[in-house]
Amino acid sequence: MKRTLLLSLTLFLIAFAAQAQKFRPLDKSPRDIAYFPDHFAHDRKDGEKALVKVSYSRPYLKGREAFGKLEPYGKVWRTGADESTEIKFYQDATFGGKKVKAGTYSLFSIPGEKEWTVILSSDLDYWGAYKYKEANDVLRVTVPVKNAEAPIENFSIVFEKVSDTSAKMFMGWASSVVEVPVSF
Repeated sequence: MKRTLLLSLTLFLIAFAAQAQKFRPLDKSPRDIAYFPDHFAHDRKDGEKALVKVSYSRPYLKGREAFGKLEPYGKVWRTGADESTEIKFYQDATFGGKKVKAGTYSLFSIPGEKEWTVILSSDLDYWGAYKYKEANDVLRVTVPVKNAEAPIENFSIVFEKVSDTSAKMFMGWASSVVEVPVSF
């Protein structure tokens, strides 16, 4: 009887403790993933595997000025929010006209008024760009800034298909859009 009572009390305390857990609230900058080929596209073939995947957080403007203020011109940016953005190439590729081996890289950028420097780095799993080291750059490409057709509230990355083995990777926020060609 004492054993049953002790076991019941222990189970009750465990159940109570489990319900008392605090879960963190939703992130202010939600995580998102961009694929090529797009896994959600209507013209996607069954069984088609991704060639590249970008995992990133999408900060909101919330009435703020993105580039030049929130993200200073000429300074390394994590290309999103929270943890540094990661890009995974499932096979060797050409990124912005430069060859890159299959693998996972951090995607950083240096925004400018007229052009951005887009950087692939071998450093992974960092919060932001606070520990960014230029010595770990795998490649850098410079791309021009274009004006967005309409304001972009959340930072966004999307791939636009050019052919079965090539795409344009667009990154846009506020009134700025940059484009990096990718091919396999």
